[in-house]
Amino acid sequence: MPPEFDNPGTGAPVPTGAGAPEAGLGLEADGTRIIAADGGDGRQGAGPWTIAWRRLRRDKMALFALTVFLLIVACCLLAPVWANHVAHTGPNTTHTLEKLHEGSETKEVVEPSGKAIGPQFFAAGGRFFLGADGHLGRDEMVRLLYGGRASLFIGITAAVITTILAVVLGLLAGYYGGWADAIISRALDVIWSFPVVLLGIALGIALAVGGLQIGPIHLKSSSLWIPTLIIGFVTTPYMARPLRGEVLGLREKEFIEAAVAQGASAWRIMFVELLPNMVSTIIVFFTLNIANNMLLEATLSFLGAGVQPPNSSWGTMISEGFEALYSQPILTIIPGTAILLTVLSVNVFGDGLRDALDPKSKVRYEARAGTTAAEPEGV
Repeated sequence: MPPEFDNPGTGAPVPTGAGAPEAGLGLEADGTRIIAADGGDGRQGAGPWTIAWRRLRRDKMALFALTVFLLIVACCLLAPVWANHVAHTGPNTTHTLEKLHEGSETKEVVEPSGKAIGPQFFAAGGRFFLGADGHLGRDEMVRLLYGGRASLFIGITAAVITTILAVVLGLLAGYYGGWADAIISRALDVIWSFPVVLLGIALGIALAVGGLQIGPIHLKSSSLWIPTLIIGFVTTPYMARPLRGEVLGLREKEFIEAAVAQGASAWRIMFVELLPNMVSTIIVFFTLNIANNMLLEATLSFLGAGVQPPNSSWGTMISEGFEALYSQPILTIIPGTAILLTVLSVNVFGDGLRDALDPKSKVRYEARAGTTAAEPEGV
């Protein structure tokens, strides 16, 4: 449904039709026009997605955050290129007894005292760009890129799982009501009642012992799918409950009554009539869920209930670097900074996306009575 713009004036009706000065614009009693903050949202014929795109492209901070996130994703996807052609090592390859030769100087990757070499940047041709980790002497830059791939995979895939479960459960509970709503809502309340971190730790530790067996499908304890499924499951109520509430409001609208009067089936009403009107809410939830899932994965991995060896993630890197926090704080700072930048960029973009998709956000007033505000350039 196209967004509806409120008229915050004195209660005078918004002029519409062929005789209106300009369709889609509100008019106060004194002749002051009311237009949307982006200057072009009230134009006749502009669809809701066109309006949302105009708003989003004017939010420079949101676009900058999206750019940062895409750059992080691109760097992590190029991890094999860096590992094979620059660092010439793998994420789990140890270099405990190796030495680096830089001109006439020779450096041990791991000193006899157990301290690993620090950042070399391009002094060693790209090897150990950010130094080595702990006692094993693994390339920290390579592990950072591969760990980012694992963290992003878990965050995005878990968000997809959460979204699918939440949409289906929210539609069923909100539309049917009655016993279906009672059963689904009480099940969500049970999951909701547990602190998400404690429930994730309990499930993660239980499945870290023998893996997960679902019929013919067996997932090993080291599989990335185990923390992904856990996070996707425990975060479902936090999205399903708001979606259920939105369905409860939408099912009373006239277009649903019209669909019922025309004999549309329940499945058609839910997935053809209701679901498209919830897309903007779902998109915002999905975006913000990615950031929350990555934080939860880092927490679980830091506590030993998330990603299991030999895999690595930013959470496991922080956990491993915590042992050498005082002697080599960079081992903790680097993955922590990566998590900070990724989560912050996703959250900022999610906030901008929410504002762009909100039909009632950012309304301004044009002070010149009887004149139409000029639209910004580029509209």
